[in-house]
Amino acid sequence: MSSGKVAGWAHGEEFVDEAGLFSDDGVLARARERGNELGATPVLPGAGALMRVLAASVQARSAVEIGTGSGVGSLYLLSGMHRDGVLTTIDPEVENQRAAREAFVEAGIRSPRVRTIAGRPRDVVGRLTDHAYDLVSFPAHAPHALDLLEHARRLLRPGGVLVIPHALFHDRVPDPTARDATTQSVRALLRAVTEAEDLVSVLTGSGDGVLAAVLRP
Repeated sequence: MSSGKVAGWAHGEEFVDEAGLFSDDGVLARARERGNELGATPVLPGAGALMRVLAASVQARSAVEIGTGSGVGSLYLLSGMHRDGVLTTIDPEVENQRAAREAFVEAGIRSPRVRTIAGRPRDVVGRLTDHAYDLVSFPAHAPHALDLLEHARRLLRPGGVLVIPHALFHDRVPDPTARDATTQSVRALLRAVTEAEDLVSVLTGSGDGVLAAVLRP
């Protein structure tokens, strides 16, 4: 990547004013710190801001997030959703969800707006209602990502938005020498999204990469 590209990416990340999103200016910084301590890599500011815009673009009243982590992505989604929108966020790790709930309280998020579910994502999403959600999000490197994609297409309403952060996976996806299993899995997911006739998609370089798609009506 040229130095100009790097500078442009950095400017985009720094353009986001995380401190101005909530009344408590440090809520996202603390949530990100908790995520790093837990090994649950939080989304970077540029990716979070894009997630927020996409949630706002459909005025999401009902959304599903797979991979709560420490709640950084959750907070960005909630800040873009309709003021009465409800986020269902799923994570197999109880410690992650405990950290996320702490962030929600600090951010002043009303408890009815977040439904946290601890469990295996594939099992949980299998019980959710078809075509009932305005937005579905899961990280590109999630286990069983192709299965999660099929669930997302089932859960989304026509015109709903699919949001997949970490889509460049630490810049390994465009690196032809990166052949590890996770990178290969992310590449397969990106191909599946772009080849799906019912999805209109775009890959951006924000944060660690965000793949976004709209389910055709």
